[in-house]
Amino acid sequence: MSSTWLPGRDMGPLSESDAEVYVASVCFKTGPPGAAGVEVERLVHDVSDPRFPVPVARVSDAVAASAGPLPGGGVISFEPGGQLEVSSACAAGLPALIAATRADLAAVEALLADRGLCFGTVALDAGRPAVRTLDHPRYAAMEQHFDRFGPAGRTMMCSTASLQLSLDAGFDNPGPTGAAQRWARLHNLLPVLVAMFANSPFLHGVPSGWHSSRQRIWLAMDPTRTAMVPPSADPRLAWARYALDALVLCIPSKEAGWEAPRGLTMRNWLRGEGPRPATQDDLEYHLTTLFPPVRPRGFLEIRVIDAQAGTDWEPVTALVTALMDDEHAADLAAEACAPVASLPDPIRTAARHALADPVLASAALGCAEAALLALPRLGVDAATRTRAEDFVDRHTARGRCPAEERLDRWQRTGSCFGPSQHEEDRENAR
Repeated sequence: MSSTWLPGRDMGPLSESDAEVYVASVCFKTGPPGAAGVEVERLVHDVSDPRFPVPVARVSDAVAASAGPLPGGGVISFEPGGQLEVSSACAAGLPALIAATRADLAAVEALLADRGLCFGTVALDAGRPAVRTLDHPRYAAMEQHFDRFGPAGRTMMCSTASLQLSLDAGFDNPGPTGAAQRWARLHNLLPVLVAMFANSPFLHGVPSGWHSSRQRIWLAMDPTRTAMVPPSADPRLAWARYALDALVLCIPSKEAGWEAPRGLTMRNWLRGEGPRPATQDDLEYHLTTLFPPVRPRGFLEIRVIDAQAGTDWEPVTALVTALMDDEHAADLAAEACAPVASLPDPIRTAARHALADPVLASAALGCAEAALLALPRLGVDAATRTRAEDFVDRHTARGRCPAEERLDRWQRTGSCFGPSQHEEDRENAR
């Protein structure tokens, strides 16, 4: 949700047709698959008491102690409730991406530990209230907009964390490495990714009945900006129409308030219904406020994966990248995922039942096996392959997802917070 956009450019009024062409032209930058990026977002807790609120200012002060940039070239940002996000630099391939992100996360974790802080192990903070501690007009406007749809928006902003992967869009051709086919295959894969990596089983301190309560929260928000982009043979045009039909969340201003008129879509603003003519600057900012499961930003940003505990971000990143960037694995995954389309509302089913659903369990195992076989072809090191194999053995091969480990611990301890990251890694190694 973070953005570096600043108001101030005056680029003149923009027509509806020009806006549609512009969005379609910038959303996919075609080329060979290979480059990758990852955003590892985490909840942050006080080591002495995980129930204690940790505002953005405390987290920011902790990492500000760094003497320079992160060793792997990543960037730190913060979400409204105090979540910390490490966004990697774009890497030429999976091995380089994992090595750089390992280094960045180790550096950040050490800085937090020096200030009595640690990363959480789940993707939805069910034990602390959703309180915004980051003061910015964007987030105030976002809060006001999402409040119109219920409490889910505040929970998303302040209490959730994800693992976001960014992969190349693909070639401008009709083959398996073509952008249109990669887009379609990725969307068919989404329910399996939700189910395999579900890691948020709690809400209000107790099990919610959903394995990914985080995904449940996203399903309850403004659908004009969080629903899946409709299937289409032309994803560029589908995304352009989606973007223009979405509600305007806010209108950045040099003044204090960034509120947008209620019910104003970008399309209607371009047609003259807004408080002033819309510009390309306004359109570009609007695109940063759209959060579909896959967001085209020149590359494909995958947004449905729950934040993972400990080092599990690494095998998840490797498995998902293999399923998209290795052609043989992608073919096997497409075959394994085909039956998932017959499920009623596959994303919702995946978020609620995860791999307890036999169709999703079978598809997930087929995908996992294909991805594991592909990792050597992608050049990943032995450590990553071992962690990926261990993840599949602990979870997917048993018809389980990470949320099951959280629930097992809750049964033993009654706590929805779980251990620290280090304790989690030690428990998993036993």
